[in-house]
Amino acid sequence: MISAATHLLSAEDAPSYHPVSNTGDPATRGRGIQRAMTLLATSTPEHRNTVRVLFYGQSITEQDWWKIVADDLRRRFPDANLIIENRALGGFSSQRLVKTAETDLYSFYPDLMVFHVYGSHTEYENIIRRTRERTTAEVLIQTDHCNRDENLTEETAPAKLIPDGKIWGAFMNYKFLPETASKYGCALLDQRNLWKQYLTENKLAAKDLLRDGVHLNSHGCFVMAEIVKAYLIKRDDVTLDPMNCDTVKTFTIGKELQWSAGKLALAFEGNRVDVVVKEGPGAPAPFLIDGKKPSQFPELYQFTRALAKPGGKWPVVMDLSYEKPPILEEWTMQVRKDSAESNRYAFTLEGSRTGPDGEGSSDQRFVSKSGRIVIDPEDWDVDYALGLAKVKPVPDKFTVKWAVVPRFVDEFVSPGIKDSKSETVVTLAQGLSNSPHTLEIAGGPQTPIAALRIYRPPFRKNTP
Repeated sequence: MISAATHLLSAEDAPSYHPVSNTGDPATRGRGIQRAMTLLATSTPEHRNTVRVLFYGQSITEQDWWKIVADDLRRRFPDANLIIENRALGGFSSQRLVKTAETDLYSFYPDLMVFHVYGSHTEYENIIRRTRERTTAEVLIQTDHCNRDENLTEETAPAKLIPDGKIWGAFMNYKFLPETASKYGCALLDQRNLWKQYLTENKLAAKDLLRDGVHLNSHGCFVMAEIVKAYLIKRDDVTLDPMNCDTVKTFTIGKELQWSAGKLALAFEGNRVDVVVKEGPGAPAPFLIDGKKPSQFPELYQFTRALAKPGGKWPVVMDLSYEKPPILEEWTMQVRKDSAESNRYAFTLEGSRTGPDGEGSSDQRFVSKSGRIVIDPEDWDVDYALGLAKVKPVPDKFTVKWAVVPRFVDEFVSPGIKDSKSETVVTLAQGLSNSPHTLEIAGGPQTPIAALRIYRPPFRKNTP
């Protein structure tokens, strides 16, 4: 993960570049991200809202422009408790990113995701669809910047655009991305047209904002940052309560909810349940969802990235699944090259709690003895992932590690109020099916629960 603590291109660099005269239509700027922007804009020294922002994509998203944007958010909204991460994977087009999103994106559960990726439009849509099915994140879709002078005269009429390699960029930016944003209720940041205007106004060639055929130089990072920053605004014509809106609902104890006979009961629809903590010691409070402990829901267990040593941040196994319910543990895979075929790998697997759990080959579907780990052949990506990490040639032997981590607790235990100016929140469960559920907490008025907060993604899951 990348931190927003520092950046290489500072605001002081800006005067050496032509200002961006057009950063978008004021009538549309900020639309589609007003829950997140309201959380930011309504933060005060006395009430600091927590706002989670994720930058996701590939190498363009890794470049310095995102750090400028992150710094700008912190400067403009100093009272917000901003949690900003960049989980982009350079070199991973949508065909790969759709798999790594399983470990990286949905578990982070952002309030706002700033997204850009190249690759298959089908997998691009799958990422957007699943984000809107599995989280309440507002999504800012960035269209592509210009990387060739011919982009300035490309066809832009949607009716004339098809997914053809010769006009792929035009198809994506003027047909597919606008239609996808509309279909899934996302914000669309029209960088491409603004980029064209900037090049034309300042008599620049596309290469003047690039360091190679596609990646931005410092000037390009400045332009992209200016365009993105301008979209991240609170609109005066939109009023909403970010904690009581179409995707998030807060139930206050003593108001919408009451303790009765030692229990707090709530029927809800959504996939995440948070407790807003109040002052007081209180005993641990066990609870049930749909009559079961959260640990009994396999979908609440999360795999982390499967990373090799030696290696980098790119997973050598892009996706992991299971046939039998997982348990919380760490996994270690010992891998060796097949002597007969260099891109085939043999391996043994062991879990920290499960113990030795089988052996297999990368060219065959693997189901561990316990059924807790499943790896499909198409999810192996050793040569490419290690190549991006500059580990060449691939070692004859290497180790791969990942973990299974919880997106739940089985009982509510107050961590105490560490900051009276910011909500203390405990997530009871995240990753449930986005459907009707029942929650029953054992306790009473002395239990330090101020409210329950339910998150309901705007789309139901229809396909895998």
